[in-house]
Amino acid sequence: MVRDTFGAGRFAVVTGPNPTVFLDGSTAEPLLPEARAAWLAAQDSGWGDPLRLHRPGRLAAQALDQARALVAAAVGARPDEVVFTGSGPQTAAAAIDGLALGRRRIGRTMITSAIEHSAVLAATAAAGEPIRVAVDPVGRIDLADWTATVSRPEVAAAVLQVANHEVGTLQPYAEAAEACRAAGVPLVLDATAALGRIELRDAGPWSILIGSAAAFGGPASVGFMIIRRGTRWRTPYPVDDYQDGRWPGPPDVPAIVAATVALRTWLDQPELGVRQHELINRLRAEVATLITDVDVAGDPERRVPHLLTFSVLYVDGETLTLELDRAGLAVASGSACSASAETPSHVLAAMGALTHGNLRIGLTRASTEADVDRLITALPPIVAGIRARLDAP
Repeated sequence: MVRDTFGAGRFAVVTGPNPTVFLDGSTAEPLLPEARAAWLAAQDSGWGDPLRLHRPGRLAAQALDQARALVAAAVGARPDEVVFTGSGPQTAAAAIDGLALGRRRIGRTMITSAIEHSAVLAATAAAGEPIRVAVDPVGRIDLADWTATVSRPEVAAAVLQVANHEVGTLQPYAEAAEACRAAGVPLVLDATAALGRIELRDAGPWSILIGSAAAFGGPASVGFMIIRRGTRWRTPYPVDDYQDGRWPGPPDVPAIVAATVALRTWLDQPELGVRQHELINRLRAEVATLITDVDVAGDPERRVPHLLTFSVLYVDGETLTLELDRAGLAVASGSACSASAETPSHVLAAMGALTHGNLRIGLTRASTEADVDRLITALPPIVAGIRARLDAP
């Protein structure tokens, strides 16, 4: 249903009931209640210009200081190394472009794994000459191959995920960072799928760490770019006096406060990750048992707790997603980097896994065992029905 919000046809929004069970938290977690409350409260006390000396400005500056301190503590950095940015793709591009500028005399080669987010792959291709390090069938790089690749001459920078955003597999990120340090190559560590989910205070000698608040229930407009002191990073865009000239424009303090409250919520409740890990373990086992011809992707153990991707043979992923939606279950299919369920996943392709008929499950903080029960109950008959229609003359 579409409703005209402001009259005269000027603006329309889609209204109607939300899906009963939301299991598409692989890209973004719904805004946490704690973050929403903090956002509203900060609208009253944190709206001022943090560069001004009057009381509203000082309150905003204090809120920013507290937010930087929390993010820094979460990743083992210094508060003055924390930059609040925009969306995840904007942040990735800024980190990569800034290193390309800072190291342009070194070379133009950009190293990534083959399964990085599409925004990273696009940014490294635009900034220089990309080399993609292959991954094994569970989505993990070979450390020896990574070490040899980053040790090549004229490498400007490397980028590696802590964990893959589709299958959840953890990379040997700390060891990969050590290899980069030994080669004198700065590493951008993409912690988007892992920040708040796993311990990152000892993630190795990375140069820049990036993340997005949307991934753990903060506003989608807030990203994080933590730039280690001494990193040869140059601003790839016009800047002003805000955030020490590292990101343009006055920061959205209420949104930043909401983002850091969301992060703190996860950090303060590690038992949520344990529960999610157990739920995904159950899903992995039940899907493989209850449905024939299923390919479950990713490492079953060395992974972030909330993600699962599997492919069902002889079933179209878009059809399967729509049938589950009709049953009140919101899941994803296709590439996590695309709005279209028909776009094959470059991640699964690089792993040598099935790229069609796949479903991607992302548990949220609110996901329960009852939600998993509902998916397990609904999925087998829906798959059987789709296959039966395909077999019908």
